[in-house]
Amino acid sequence: MPRRTPLRRAFLTLLATLALGLATLTVVGTASTSASAAPPPSAVVRPGTTQLEVLNATPGQHLELVAADDSVAGTGTVDAQGSFEWRMLKPGTYSVRDADDHSVVLGAGAEVTAFDAPAPGQSFFDNQTLTPGWSTDGLGAKSGFNDIETRDGTTLSANVRLPGPAANGPYPTVVEYSGYDPSNPANTSMAQIFNSLGFAYVGVNIRGTGCSGGSYEPFEPVQSLDGYDAIEAIAAQPWAEFHKVGLVGISYPGISQLYAARTQPPHLAAITPLSVLDDSYRATLWPGGILNTGFAVPWASARYENAKSYGEGWEQGMVDAGFGWCADNQLVRDQNPDPVALISDNHFYNKAYYEQIDPSRFASKINVPVYLGGAWQDEQTGGHFPDFLNKFTHSPAFFATISNGGHVESLANQTSFNRYADFLNLYVAHRVPDNRKYIVGPTLAHQVTGINGISYVRGNDYTGMTYAQAKRLYDSQGHIRIMFESGDAKGEPAGAPAARFEKTFSSWPVPGRKVTRLYLRPRGGLSGNPVTVGAGKAEPRSFSADPTALPTTDFDPSGGNNIWGADPTYDWRQIPRGKGLGWITSPLKQNVVTIGSGSLDVWVKTPARDVDLEATITDVRPNGQEVYVQSGWLRASHRRLDQSRSTAVKPVHTDLARDARDMPFGTYQKLRLEIFPFAQPFRKGDRIRITLDAPGNARPSWAFDTIDHGQKVTVATDKKHQSLLALTVVPGISVPRQAPPCGTLRSQPCRTYGG
Repeated sequence: MPRRTPLRRAFLTLLATLALGLATLTVVGTASTSASAAPPPSAVVRPGTTQLEVLNATPGQHLELVAADDSVAGTGTVDAQGSFEWRMLKPGTYSVRDADDHSVVLGAGAEVTAFDAPAPGQSFFDNQTLTPGWSTDGLGAKSGFNDIETRDGTTLSANVRLPGPAANGPYPTVVEYSGYDPSNPANTSMAQIFNSLGFAYVGVNIRGTGCSGGSYEPFEPVQSLDGYDAIEAIAAQPWAEFHKVGLVGISYPGISQLYAARTQPPHLAAITPLSVLDDSYRATLWPGGILNTGFAVPWASARYENAKSYGEGWEQGMVDAGFGWCADNQLVRDQNPDPVALISDNHFYNKAYYEQIDPSRFASKINVPVYLGGAWQDEQTGGHFPDFLNKFTHSPAFFATISNGGHVESLANQTSFNRYADFLNLYVAHRVPDNRKYIVGPTLAHQVTGINGISYVRGNDYTGMTYAQAKRLYDSQGHIRIMFESGDAKGEPAGAPAARFEKTFSSWPVPGRKVTRLYLRPRGGLSGNPVTVGAGKAEPRSFSADPTALPTTDFDPSGGNNIWGADPTYDWRQIPRGKGLGWITSPLKQNVVTIGSGSLDVWVKTPARDVDLEATITDVRPNGQEVYVQSGWLRASHRRLDQSRSTAVKPVHTDLARDARDMPFGTYQKLRLEIFPFAQPFRKGDRIRITLDAPGNARPSWAFDTIDHGQKVTVATDKKHQSLLALTVVPGISVPRQAPPCGTLRSQPCRTYGG
């Protein structure tokens, strides 16, 4: 998700290889003031959806927001750029006046609308003209650079790139919508990908970023409506085939698709969210109730800095090129809330804040075809996303492709890219897929991973088929595609992003799954039989939950090492003696394939009031090599379960402040740690291992704001305290006999088991 990651840098090399217009009205779009004294002539009060902006006011001026009943709904002080903004307002009519001199009214009759207010009529979008640039026109600053007007008057910067002359169109069209720099004309990476596949590409910056107007807060509701307006304005253009568009993008622009699609734009054809998250709080920000300072906090901080005036770095160039509205659109940036403060202040699940940024709560509103891709071990967004795959209940066609791997696997994996390109052809372009994917896919994979010799993986052959036949073939091949052991595909270089084998299913959670319980035994064993030894004979084991005992698991970026490369150098270590506990099965008598979530249900006692814990599943092979599989986390005070949502393999905690409880002193307490979803073939002769320690050494790029170091933790594993590991096992899946070489599996580091 960070803007300047190796993924972004790789995209920038792909090319070589293939107004706001501030008005001087008192109130924009509403009745004029009836005040007894006039404000400064340049002052602007602009109402919007649940928001109201004051522009061009006097810096330092104290303001009052007055509701229709003459009550004061809010106050504020104008910033150095002459701006102030109120958010999360109730719909209604408002006035803005000077708080010190009530006779000075900046604007009256300002109508703030609700999120679900009717959208603008079609003429609002038909009257907007977006001038396209052509991919061979060069990279001049004015090539395809436009602004799109939204319903509240805010303008969004957009860059339009066609795959050929406009006269040869119309073209099937895709839109990337995010807070990075998709509208920057110099950023041609994504445009080149989709132009090479025969699509027109439009990159649109979210409000408050780049050259777009307004103020910025990550994933706030008004951005969903802006997405609707951008989609409709783009679809209305003469060069957009069928006057419909699809949404594309990975990570931030992948997540943003979910927000825009929930508003149900009538001219949205399909969406393709890649490497996304579901429940923002539990998936990435506060996994297990512990703040993610390794990725989530730095990402939020970077967005805050980049959303400041001219924060992306390319805006001044557009102003210098004659786009004065880009300068005007920087004037509300001092009103950007600090997202790090918002996250930190909302330690517990604050429904008012987190429900609005939780895509799992509105996935059911998405009513267009969906192609979703991701990876279990995603080192950025986290891999929790499969938990909402069953929520897309109103999508007429839903497809998901999931693999082991990191943040880029959804785009770089060759099998996934084939399915992705075919979906865009079938559901956006409404044409029979061609073979351009076999050129674009390997080139992109090489640029992202740095691996030489990647070849295309053969997908469906649609030669000679009609569109209906091609679509029927695609739709018949399973809606949930699970790819196993990416990094060890036959005929590909070691570590290349391609799956060794795969399995498709009709739905999620996958049909035929069974809950398998493995019980933690007193001396470190793990067995399918409950413990029968009483507490007097099953001596509990203890450890010190010390997050300083191990470094964060990361890769060494020196020497050009790439976390998405063939064999990243992970610093993944065994837990030091006394700093954690482990339990391991005997060699398996048959193959065991897991697909889904897991739960470590463990009875814990500690003299501390609270403790942070991390559970990690690994695969220990007969030769003593140990492969990382998946992890989960929990702050013990967050242990209260949402019983209506929890299952044997997926504990869901309420994470509410009112449910937080200290650990009981001197007695055991059952804790359930959610193991994030995963798919793993454990072969005959392998051993399944689960470890428990302090957070920090399991997942690359993640780190945690943990509780003070060194709490003693005692784990009971007796007849009365049945601690266990619950897994989602799917029988009947054929597995290649030979395990992949150590270190080849993508985002699954390998080490020597020290047992």
